[in-house]
Amino acid sequence: MRRALWIGGGQWAGKSTVARLLATRYGVTAYHYDYHDARGHNDRRIARRVAFGEPVTEPDLDAEWVRTTPEDMAAATLAGFPDRFGWALDDLRGLVSGHPIIAEGWGLRPELVSPLLDSPRRMIVMVPAPEFRRHQIRVLPRAVALGHAVSDPARAQANRLTRDELVADDAVRSAHRLGIRVLEVDGSCDADAIAEIVAEHFGPYLPKKSN
Repeated sequence: MRRALWIGGGQWAGKSTVARLLATRYGVTAYHYDYHDARGHNDRRIARRVAFGEPVTEPDLDAEWVRTTPEDMAAATLAGFPDRFGWALDDLRGLVSGHPIIAEGWGLRPELVSPLLDSPRRMIVMVPAPEFRRHQIRVLPRAVALGHAVSDPARAQANRLTRDELVADDAVRSAHRLGIRVLEVDGSCDADAIAEIVAEHFGPYLPKKSN
């Protein structure tokens, strides 16, 4: 874990794209938190509900996305990150790779990763600038709509987007407090250029570029 590199931050900042580009260029292994959290951790999520006496049936999607506030949604998301981070660490410990690992995802919070770092240069926090966030919401299929059947899709989507912004703002505050670099992505550079900026930040720990 102490040799890993970490990309945290907000939704829609291009973290996954940058990790994939660095994996190709430097021969490192990319771990995509969102993919594993959505697909591989569900059994653990159910077990956690059982342990806390919570229902294990399908959640009430309207209660989760419509009959709530973005502030409550953000608070619940932040409260759940420590357990979810533990599951990600289990994944990473079991990842067999002879190469350095770059782990990326919004659940890789500065305050959770920081105790594992021997240098703040092993982590960077990427967040979208407001105008770039609006662009991503217009063009990314997974950002355009919630993807769940709810009674009020427009309100659910608005709640979700505001929640994501609040969670990203929290990551920025945490990074500043811990001396971890924040990279605001405003769309003025393409993905290749952003990847080069991140590669320069990780420079002391990256191998030579792959041919």
